[in-house]
Amino acid sequence: MEVDIIEFKVPTENNKTLFVWDILPEHSEAHIYEAIWNVFSDFGALYIVKVCSNSTLAKPGFYAMVKFYSATQASKAQRATDKTCLFQRSPVKVQISTRVNPAFSFNAKPLSNARCQELANHYLGFNGWSTQILTMKDFSSCSGAGTGMAGLLESDRGGSQELFLKYGCMAKVTFPHYGMSCRGIGVTEEPLDGDERPEQVLRKRGTLQRWARDKAVVNAFEKVILIVLGNGKIAVECRIDPDEILPDGDVEGIIKVNDIPWSEYEAAGDDEDDVSWDFTMHGTD
Repeated sequence: MEVDIIEFKVPTENNKTLFVWDILPEHSEAHIYEAIWNVFSDFGALYIVKVCSNSTLAKPGFYAMVKFYSATQASKAQRATDKTCLFQRSPVKVQISTRVNPAFSFNAKPLSNARCQELANHYLGFNGWSTQILTMKDFSSCSGAGTGMAGLLESDRGGSQELFLKYGCMAKVTFPHYGMSCRGIGVTEEPLDGDERPEQVLRKRGTLQRWARDKAVVNAFEKVILIVLGNGKIAVECRIDPDEILPDGDVEGIIKVNDIPWSEYEAAGDDEDDVSWDFTMHGTD
């Protein structure tokens, strides 16, 4: 039985990329893009589709690149579509990539939050997963970090060398049908020059909190592996680092972030500006 491993990372392997050649110039680039996406998405989740014009030295027309998350699904798509007409009156040539793209490193980058949700929805369905924000912590340099510009001015009068906003977030991704969950951490930071108006500071705070939340969710998804069996069944595994294991009890105010000293967190633990969220997000269509 075939087994395929799907990770929540940007696919970089050659065997997940197809090239479609001999596309006629009888349709617009937008029409070709939509047709290519519709044809190949039937075989599995797609990371990206690109349509490009042939070089000036070649005959008029287009070629396309299709990148799957799954090598098995890319191979099936190649065998089923090669030398077929697909959406035009003459056959196309479909080949698995043999190129080494220097733009990709061996250490694949994590997917964006939106891409993680899209991939989870594709394989697990709307009710197959959920995310929960466990806690949000303010590590900003100003003593009145939660009080807007007044806190910044107070910090500035105290001789602070640098003003910045910094937030850490802990999130949990849960897979209820599999009894699995894992946690992730996200940290965002942005300097302040002290000239911002209160409403500007508030907007920055909201933006940084959203970014920290998204990073925490992405970090949690990075630890998830989907195991797709040949019969269509899916298993979920979570790679847990023993150093990251936290108690399952009350996690309010608990956050472990690599670039924040634990002593700094403990000192900030009693601040009134601690923000704790209980926000759950399910898959979306």
